[in-house]
Amino acid sequence: MQFIDLKTQYSQLKEKIDSNIHKVLDHGQYVMGPEVIELEQKLAEFAGTKYCVSCSSGTDALVMALMAYGISEGDVVITTPFTFIATAEAIKFVGATPLFVDIDKDTYNISPEKLEQTLTSIADKESTIHDSICTDIGKIKAVISVDLFGLPADATEINRIAKKHNLIVIEDAAQGFGGAIDGKRAGSLSDIGCTSFFPAKPLGCYGDGGAIFTDCEETAARLKSIRVHGQGEDKYQNVRLGLTGRLDTIQAAVLLPKLEVFETEIEQRQSVAESYSSQLRDIEGLTVPSVQAGYVSAWAQYTLMAKSEEHRSQIMEHLKSNNIPVAVYYPIPLHEQKVFESLGYQSNDFEVSSFAAKRVFSLPMHPYLRNEEIEHICKLIKEL
Repeated sequence: MQFIDLKTQYSQLKEKIDSNIHKVLDHGQYVMGPEVIELEQKLAEFAGTKYCVSCSSGTDALVMALMAYGISEGDVVITTPFTFIATAEAIKFVGATPLFVDIDKDTYNISPEKLEQTLTSIADKESTIHDSICTDIGKIKAVISVDLFGLPADATEINRIAKKHNLIVIEDAAQGFGGAIDGKRAGSLSDIGCTSFFPAKPLGCYGDGGAIFTDCEETAARLKSIRVHGQGEDKYQNVRLGLTGRLDTIQAAVLLPKLEVFETEIEQRQSVAESYSSQLRDIEGLTVPSVQAGYVSAWAQYTLMAKSEEHRSQIMEHLKSNNIPVAVYYPIPLHEQKVFESLGYQSNDFEVSSFAAKRVFSLPMHPYLRNEEIEHICKLIKEL
């Protein structure tokens, strides 16, 4: 059994994927070829934004978004400590400092309530756990919300709070692309959206790739400049600092047929998640994921919470011994990582994140998971 089954997906799309790759080999435009332009247009249409700028990875998407808004040394950017390191890493890459806000216990996404409390406390000059990072509200420039495990963060509340404090909101939809809130797609929920096409993502290529979504023409133009070394109107005119951030044409060629079936795959992921939850929700000490009314999760992962770290280990060991792949996202929250120890946080500063890190685990999740496989996994869990 596969944790994420890319082989089955390829077998169903093989003819189109192979044909697209050979077209690129025939025309030889490996960098910024016509497939890249076509993909950007179709991604923008899917997300419901005016512009999509493709790039080389989800991490570069975040870096480029921060650069496009001029965020740099001396600035502070708020994000969650319960996410993949790339979110906070991108903040450090541009010279800014991450400031963490704890998550909601039900969604695992950044808590709007705690976000507002943090900003209000800093604005009122109250002492907080963030004193070593920021005591001046004016230094905070942006919030990066993360759509963890495929579920969009509460963009309505986050955007409201950010607007009140004149902050940009960057949506990290690396896991959430394909999800939605009240029909509005992930990637389009805030000022600017970023996603990843890493192979394991709901919409993945066969290498690295990413994209940025915006409704602002000026921001899109700036992003296109940044992804090619800050290029101006002429190839050798450089008007700003940038990077090598282009999506290669072969990856775009792979993504085009995958995008055609993406909505169907999201529906299949819903069915898998519903099947898991219906069979597991009544098990004592096990919490199934929750999705609020009006929300659609892309189900990048199907993540359960055990009653304790020992309980998690017991379940995972039992599944692994029966050849069922399982994983933990994420065993160490960012504020406890060595790379961020200079921020001065203590291990108990973000209790919900630390609590979740010791208890969550993820089951196989992909559109091609068969009913009998789901039933087998659930049966094994029920044996304990």
